[in-house]
Amino acid sequence: MAEKVKPYKNSEASKKEQITEMFDTISNEYDGLNRVISLGIDVKWRRKVVKIVSEKKPENILDIATGTGDLAINLTVTNAKEIVGLDISNGMLEVGRKKIASKNLDDTISMVVGDSEDLPFEDNTFDAITVAFGVRNFENLEKGLAEILRVLKPDGIFVILETSVPTNPIYKFGYNIYSKVVLPTVGKLFSKDKIAYNYLSESASVFPYGEALNNILRKIGFINVEDKPQTLGVATIYTASKA
Repeated sequence: MAEKVKPYKNSEASKKEQITEMFDTISNEYDGLNRVISLGIDVKWRRKVVKIVSEKKPENILDIATGTGDLAINLTVTNAKEIVGLDISNGMLEVGRKKIASKNLDDTISMVVGDSEDLPFEDNTFDAITVAFGVRNFENLEKGLAEILRVLKPDGIFVILETSVPTNPIYKFGYNIYSKVVLPTVGKLFSKDKIAYNYLSESASVFPYGEALNNILRKIGFINVEDKPQTLGVATIYTASKA
């Protein structure tokens, strides 16, 4: 079970409410800071996700925790007729809607406010479902994954891109310095929300990764579960499908 870390420890609000508040607050700065903090490598990781999804030739795709829509926009190269970006933060979605409109992609991509643990879709709706850097923000991880399994079509593909911790001791040491010192410092210097990047660092450090997350996916009912570590293990791409 994933350890529950909340952004604002002195607040009695639920994790879901706090996540919404946090991302609404940092929505306008998120894209720029994310590129700086990840050194731009996250763009490469998203391309790999798109390649995996493209191989399934999906007619429709759901991108959960879509944020400002980067992955949803990237997924248009799959030639899917419909892409739905869902997020709990309307502030993030508003930034995404402007990007989508500027690229004339309104006919393909729709942005929807929604809860990953109570998806507003029928069973067996989507050929492919993606989540990039979002599953660790779920209030109840297993409930969110069960909802994803429900709306995924049989033989559909589910792809997660999430942070992870390197297993090599030397790489792990460097990762810890970067995530616990550099990332929060950059966030405090440039973000409106001084706490947000502490949360993003802490939540990444305690979230299950590798075989631990594989086992949770299998427990929920996913099949063909695989993990593919990226860039020395600082991120991992997970793939799974539905019987």
